[in-house]
Amino acid sequence: MATRREIVARVRRAVAPLYEPQEADAVAREAVCRLTGVNFSQLVTGYDEECDVAGLDSAVARLAAGCPVQYVTGVAEFCDMDFEVCEGVLIPRLETEDLVLLIERNVPRGAHILDVGTGSGAIAVSLAARLEGARVEALDISTTALEVARRNCLKNGVEVSLHRGDALADFSALGEFDAIVSNPPYVPQSDLDTMPRNVRDYEPHTALFVPDDDALCFYRSIAKCALKMLCEGGSLFFEIYEHYGEQTCAMLRAMGFKDVQLLHDRFDKPRMIWSRR
Repeated sequence: MATRREIVARVRRAVAPLYEPQEADAVAREAVCRLTGVNFSQLVTGYDEECDVAGLDSAVARLAAGCPVQYVTGVAEFCDMDFEVCEGVLIPRLETEDLVLLIERNVPRGAHILDVGTGSGAIAVSLAARLEGARVEALDISTTALEVARRNCLKNGVEVSLHRGDALADFSALGEFDAIVSNPPYVPQSDLDTMPRNVRDYEPHTALFVPDDDALCFYRSIAKCALKMLCEGGSLFFEIYEHYGEQTCAMLRAMGFKDVQLLHDRFDKPRMIWSRR
């Protein structure tokens, strides 16, 4: 058997060609924590303890091929909770936590909230866990995503009503809401070749990319439904592509939304929009 220190070093060597040194270290530590069932503190204090990791060779091979560590371990952390993820479901991003925090600070207690394009359920589950009395519903076109979201509700002990539906269609029959949130596909197809290998080759393109000639298609469709579904003064929250912030704001204003604000995430990028009906 190898020590945790030796396993971390092995994983780091395997992923070193794919990542910057600091990120390679983070990937190696996360992989070993998840594969050996310890947290970071336990990893550090028990670096020299020997352990037997089932499937280690396969995991290292997948990581070396560029597979994201979250898919290899089957877990992604988001808003201090663990979420199941698998290929076919987008891995929740750190900056998307800022969207959850924005909503948490600005919707009333007991709000009725809809998450459009829920994927793993990260946003919906986090809101259900954080907002007292909130009624949270979520929509996605992917049956795989909805099944993963259902398991993440159970995993984190929250109730979210899940619906299968297309964000590019009219889903207004779901009813009236105090807030609607979405982190829809927004990366232009022409950016595909510039994406990191672990994203480009493994994460679902349908959850990431939009046509170059209609990059705002999801925002337009969701906003049209939101005009029918939001209560008077209700909020529409979007995560956006940083280069299309002003265009998205202009579109929302032209559609009749009020108090349209372009907000920055923790990395000081314009990545969120908050508007009102």
